[in-house]
Amino acid sequence: MDREVSGQKPSSPELDLEEITRKILFLDKWRGIFSYHRLGTNNTTPQQHEGDRVSADGTENGSGPLQPKRRARWPSRSLCSVPKPSITSPKWSGLPVSLAMATKLQQSLFGSTAHVFSGDWRKARFSFRDPFSNLAFALEVGKGGARSIQMAVQAAIIKHLLFPTEGKEGPCDSLCDLSKQKQEQALAAALAGILWAAGAAQKATVCLVTEDTYVASTPDRLGDDFTEQLQLFEFSEKDATEKFIYDRVQCFQGEGSPGVILFLYSLIFSRTFERLQNDLDVTTTHLLQPNAGGFLCRQAVLNLILTGRASPNVFNGCEEGKPQEVLKGVLTRSDIGYLQWGKDVSEDDRLSQVGSMLKTPKLPIWLCNINGNYGVLFCTNKQLLSDWKMERLFDLYFYNGQPSQNKPVHLTIDTHSHPWESDQREDQHRTGRRFSPVEMVIRTKWREATVHWNRAAPFI
Repeated sequence: MDREVSGQKPSSPELDLEEITRKILFLDKWRGIFSYHRLGTNNTTPQQHEGDRVSADGTENGSGPLQPKRRARWPSRSLCSVPKPSITSPKWSGLPVSLAMATKLQQSLFGSTAHVFSGDWRKARFSFRDPFSNLAFALEVGKGGARSIQMAVQAAIIKHLLFPTEGKEGPCDSLCDLSKQKQEQALAAALAGILWAAGAAQKATVCLVTEDTYVASTPDRLGDDFTEQLQLFEFSEKDATEKFIYDRVQCFQGEGSPGVILFLYSLIFSRTFERLQNDLDVTTTHLLQPNAGGFLCRQAVLNLILTGRASPNVFNGCEEGKPQEVLKGVLTRSDIGYLQWGKDVSEDDRLSQVGSMLKTPKLPIWLCNINGNYGVLFCTNKQLLSDWKMERLFDLYFYNGQPSQNKPVHLTIDTHSHPWESDQREDQHRTGRRFSPVEMVIRTKWREATVHWNRAAPFI
């Protein structure tokens, strides 16, 4: 190879030495770049900052550093792929999960370390319907216990699209006119907003799966082959949380990724075990309940997503239970509300009745539990709940996540009082024979309402 150095042709040994030196510097340059962006080289390890530790009991300040089985690194081949790595390096390093943290996580979810998530949970993710379709805003929702979480996040996605926070892009002109990029942005904003609220608007924690195993199996704890591979990333700004999730959105929506479980883990760590324990009461000591071989979410999980606090009940404030027992309900109005109706639920049971904090949220969006099936009811008019005149005649839309639904159902609600029809309506209300379950849940909020289906077939 001919090359001029100081006007002279170098000898062969000098050329070899120079070329080797140049290549070493070139490799060192790119090794530094990969390390900075946390893309993963075999000798790259995260720097653990003192302020970024999460203790085993979930509080921000642990009694000492937690030592993983292996030194952590951002994997080059993760179980959940990261197709869009961050352009700028995050300021936060991942904290590998410890045995104490994994044990506490299982106990908070299942009440013991003898249970793990079933197959339907592990497949559940946040995947959208087709872009630029009638349901471009909508998530594909599967069966099983994860469904309620997916629909609660669906409500948050609708909130972000219709009523974005100040400083964000304006509201969507149409929920149908969404590209894949806008879908992913909406999901990242929804998840980040929920985690930020759970962290009391101070911190948020995002859990991701890596290829490294940090927790060894023990006879006292049943493992699941991915909880043991978690890394926790903590953020002190909401926007940073949203960007981090958006850059790794495939971890939550990609096929094969346990996206719903990762979100649930992130939700618990954002809330912290200490706060979570303070939220619960004697009726709810852990977040999931067994059902038909699987697990369903207790109300505390849904309330944590909707309100930022894992309140176990739906009534306002606190109620007295048995002697020296305090039952905890919802303390403040949240952006998204909650309605429920069940054919076997007695209206005389005051503890099962949804209070005004959830019935009248700040925004006209409700997660609905109808006979144990979940859907989202929403209005595009933000003023619906702030001006009583708007509640006389208005439109609502309903999405229940069923694969057969190809567009949101358009409902027109008429709350005019018709005294001459009241007796007939009350008879119908008691029997429920002429009203669909969707109408029944709407009437828990607007009792005298007439629901027009606008040529759509009423849901049974």
